Amino acid sequence: MSLLLTLSTASLQALLDPKADPPRTLMDVPDYTINTLQLRGLNINASQLSGWGLEDLDALRDRADKAACPCLVLFEETPLAFGHDDEAEYDAVTQRVKRLATAANRLGCNSVTVRCDADDDDERMEMAAGHFKDLMAAIEHLELNLLIAPHEGMTDDPDRLTDLIKQVGGFRIGAMPTFARGQSEEVELEHLRKLAPYAGAIQLGVDAFNRNKRHKGLELSAAIDTIRKVGYVNTVTIDYVGGGDPSRDIELARAQLQAAIDEE
Repeated sequence: MSLLLTLSTASLQALLDPKADPPRTLMDVPDYTINTLQLRGLNINASQLSGWGLEDLDALRDRADKAACPCLVLFEETPLAFGHDDEAEYDAVTQRVKRLATAANRLGCNSVTVRCDADDDDERMEMAAGHFKDLMAAIEHLELNLLIAPHEGMTDDPDRLTDLIKQVGGFRIGAMPTFARGQSEEVELEHLRKLAPYAGAIQLGVDAFNRNKRHKGLELSAAIDTIRKVGYVNTVTIDYVGGGDPSRDIELARAQLQAAIDEE
């Protein structure tokens, strides 16, 4: 099994226009992703589903399945206060994760990814681990995985993030490393190396490319080389964050990443 290149739906936000003729909406993303960009799955950004009902989620899943470009991960970008000592905050996070799990299940995703908004101290980590444990029954009931993406604070350091995962325990808790978080390439690659063995998915931040087709961000092939060396075999998601032409830059990124994957 090889690495599978996929796309975050937020990557195409600049191209979506429901008022266009014809309208361009999230429903069009699966077909465009596989037939134009040649990427084979989607990380769905939860922020793009605001106001959606179950019928909308079912319709997107149907469009994705028909295009053979499945919804794989539902990513909640807003950090959640896991393990908060305020009961109302604790309950709010619990309900949010359960709603995300329901949505992910309707979309046909295999995972929900969250960020943890918490200070880095041992007491808070113990509370956060307990909170995650309380949520795992609902996650497992829907046959989903719960992935934690790095975020400033308790999960910023890869060793602390893996400590949290180990404290939660079980086969359905893991990490979703995100490459290109504003740190040096050396640090970013080291974080990838440490987190990839715990990863259920990996997301690479892709910037714009210049006229000579050089990536303005971190070296994408180095990321592939790093995760392959530690035996990671799963999805690698392009998350376009550049300000250029999304289609052109995503296609260039795909070509570079695929070339790196094909190297033996």
